[in-house]
Amino acid sequence: MPEPLVSLVGVAKRYDGAEVLREVSFDVKPGEMLALVGPSGCGKSTLLRIIAGLIPASSGVVRSNGRPLSGLNPDTAMVFQSFALLPWLKAAENVALPLEAHGVPAPERLRKAEHLLDLMGLRGHARAYPRELSGGMRQRVGIARALCQEPRVLLLDEPFSSLDALTAQTLRDQVLDLLQDPAVATRTAVLVTHSVEEAAYMADRVVAFQANPGRVVEVVSIDVPRPRRWGSPALVPFVDRLYALMT
Repeated sequence: MPEPLVSLVGVAKRYDGAEVLREVSFDVKPGEMLALVGPSGCGKSTLLRIIAGLIPASSGVVRSNGRPLSGLNPDTAMVFQSFALLPWLKAAENVALPLEAHGVPAPERLRKAEHLLDLMGLRGHARAYPRELSGGMRQRVGIARALCQEPRVLLLDEPFSSLDALTAQTLRDQVLDLLQDPAVATRTAVLVTHSVEEAAYMADRVVAFQANPGRVVEVVSIDVPRPRRWGSPALVPFVDRLYALMT
């Protein structure tokens, strides 16, 4: 079996004595979409930030690409629920921002940014400011910015929850397609979601959490062939199983 891209062993998180996460262990396998699902307050987003190296675990071990993680994780890039675009930068400039931080020359980073915007269906919007874009378009810019870094693992923190139902479904399918696109370097993703239906639709495996404190109760493999259909009867047993685990 190939080495996991990310491995968590006994990860816990405490704030001011309050236990947020307890003894969380799982692997992220190359080429998979792994979903983290559970009730509000179970620490899913906190865990995603630990994987990204934005905050440290209180105890336990996080390995990325076989190495113990210390500080920011260079193998990951994150897509946020709130888009997190800089309003004074144009779309292509927002996408290219991480490359600027790594010293990539301006012509090269803007060329790459415009290519990713094309892949996201935003041809002709590279010079638009965030205020000129719809919510779905802004999230496409956020996804392009993350993919611009060519991360080994794409981290998705409830990226569709603030969008209308039609736009959210379009973006779910677009993300799944991009992870299989030869023009995109990234093949692996971790999705945090509060939607059991979304987890079952998108993921190869789902890590089900309970709260108070957040802990893993089971990892469920979704062995339904792709492409899948939203609301498919084949997904119903998995949705029911995940709801039962969470409650």
